Formats: sequence, structure tokens, C-alpha cells
Amino acid sequence: MEAATLSCVEKKPQPPFKMFPHHREREQPIFSSRAHVFQIDPATKRNWIPASKHAVTVSFFYDANRNVYRIISVGGTKAIINCSVTPSMTFTKTSQKFGQWADSRANTVYGLGFATEQQLHQFSEKFKEVKDAARLAREKSQDKELSNTALSIAAPQDLSDELQSPPVMCVNGPEDKLFRSQSADITLSSEKERIKKMLSEGSICEMNLDTELFTLQDSNTKLVAALHEANANVEQWKKQLAAYQEETDRLREQLAEIEAHGGHGPSDLLKDELTQSLEELEALLKAKDEEIHILQNKKVEYHDMEHDRDEAIHRLRETEMRNAEMERRIQNTEQTLSNSLEERDRMESEIQRAIEILDIKIFDLNDLRQSLVKLIDK
Repeated sequence: MEAATLSCVEKKPQPPFKMFPHHREREQPIFSSRAHVFQIDPATKRNWIPASKHAVTVSFFYDANRNVYRIISVGGTKAIINCSVTPSMTFTKTSQKFGQWADSRANTVYGLGFATEQQLHQFSEKFKEVKDAARLAREKSQDKELSNTALSIAAPQDLSDELQSPPVMCVNGPEDKLFRSQSADITLSSEKERIKKMLSEGSICEMNLDTELFTLQDSNTKLVAALHEANANVEQWKKQLAAYQEETDRLREQLAEIEAHGGHGPSDLLKDELTQSLEELEALLKAKDEEIHILQNKKVEYHDMEHDRDEAIHRLRETEMRNAEMERRIQNTEQTLSNSLEERDRMESEIQRAIEILDIKIFDLNDLRQSLVKLIDK
């Protein structure tokens, strides 16, 4: 028998197991407006390409944890605009109802067409306000990074233990690899991709509902203010109508008395003036009745808007419940993955221990063989 050879192969360090966050913080909308969205043609850099078939909601969102401002517009389940606001951005008004800004990260230029000049002015002012806030946030972040850098320079850094990994013993063969669970790695990667996809779908759906709810709340506030103003005007108009009706009745009585007295009353010119005043009052009464009818229709529209808002709140609650269930499933999946990794590490440790014992037995058998050979030679 030939002497058994022992060899050693270094074990490659495994990448750390990255856990997904258990809870995802939600961005809050701070401003919303409706506009037609365009993007610059990447080929010509001159023509505009419509990004939406109709006017969509364009909102400013603020992430308090990361201190980041974003402009987001969602059409259906597709994000039309997803732009982080930086201090270097500038919103330019190119016409009375159109404005644009450049996004260097996405390598594109966005254009917004508004229905009125007032909406364009409001969006431009909010853009400046958010840009200034982003500049202040960046300055604070840079100051914090400088302080953290100073602390990290003074702190000891010893990462050699983390980068080293225990060697793996191989028997009777150069660089023989141990048991590696490739199927487990494939399962882990596919499970991570599936979880990422589930989180992205839930994020887009929840973002769309948040934007819709914010728009409905804004419209609801405007309608409530208009309704209160309309109710106050209705009461005032009712008083005016009552006064006009009394005046009309009084004029009719005077006209009837004039007609009854015949020649003893005022002249025909006075009759014409009274008739004209009566016709004007009747026309004014008719106009006021039409205004009251329009206000009643607006009140019905307000109730419809209230119903739409309740439905949006209900859908948002359902989405939050689905997100909570999804987070629970993700936690269970992460726990299962963690247990699988621990089990695989334990099995590798047992295999390595068995290999070491086997090497010792082989070494003992080799010594015994050499002893037997010496005895036979003697």
C-alpha cells in the first residue's frame, strides 16, 4: 500500500445572509396636482413624448427616515415619474401652462402641462420649497458624515477575523470540494427575488392609493369650504328673495289699484315704469332660483365625493391588511431561511469533524502498515 497523502484546501468565505426589513416605513404625500406628463425624446432631445394619455396626479412625497423628497406620478400600476429631488434641479416655466425640469439620474427631462396658470404657479413654488428643503437635508447629512468619519478614524478596525474562514480538510485528492448545497443556494436566491417582487407590487399599489386618498381629501376640503360658503349665500339669497317677493306683491297691488281707478290714477308712463320694474324683479327671481338649483346639484356632487372617499379609505385599509399579511409571511420565510442556513452550517461542521477523525484513523492505519512491513522484513 502506498502512503496516504493529506492535503488542505482553503474554504471560500460565504456571503453574509441579508435579511429583509420587517417593517417598511411609508412615505407621506405633501402636495398633489393634476397635469399631463411628457418626457423628452431621447433620440432628438427636442420633441416631447406623452407619458400619459390623460391628466394624472403628480405628487411630492417626503421620507422622514431617509430625509428624501421625491416626485411620483402613477398611471395604473406603472410609475410614470419616480424622481428624487436634488438641490441642483431647476423647474423652468416655458409657457403659461407648461413647465419642465431635468433628472440627471434618469437621463431625461420631464414636462408637465397644467390646466390653469394657477396650478403651474403652485407646483413651481412647491418645487422651489422642496428643493431648498433637500439642500438643507444634504448639508445636515454631510455634517453628520464628517462627524462619523472623524469617529471612525479614531476607532480600531480589525476585520481579519471576519474575513478568515476555517479550512476544509480533503482526503486522497487535490482540492476535493466538500458537500455544498447548491440547490439550497438556488432556493434562497429565488425566494429573495419572489419576496422583492411581492414588496414592489405592494409598494406601487399602496402608493397609488395614498395618492388617490390625498387627492380626494384635498378635493373634499375644497368642496366643504365651497358648501359652507354656498349655504351662507343661500341664506342671504333667501332673505333677498323674500324682500323681492314682498316688493313684487306690493307693486302688483299698486298696479291693480291703478287699473281699478282708471283715469284717477297716475299716468301711463308710471304704469310702464311699474311694469318694467315688475319684469326685472321676476327675471331676478328666476336667476336666483337657477343659482339655488346649481348649489343643490353641487351638494349632491359633494355627497358623491364623500362616498368615493369612503371607498378609497376602505381600499387603503384592505391594502394595509394585505401588506401586514405579506410582512408576516416574509418574516416566516426569513426565519425558515435562517434555520436552513444554520442546519447547513451544522451539517458542514459535522462533516468536517468526521473527515478529521477519518484522517486520524488513516494515519494510524498507515503507521500500523509500516510497523507490519518492518516486522515482515525482520
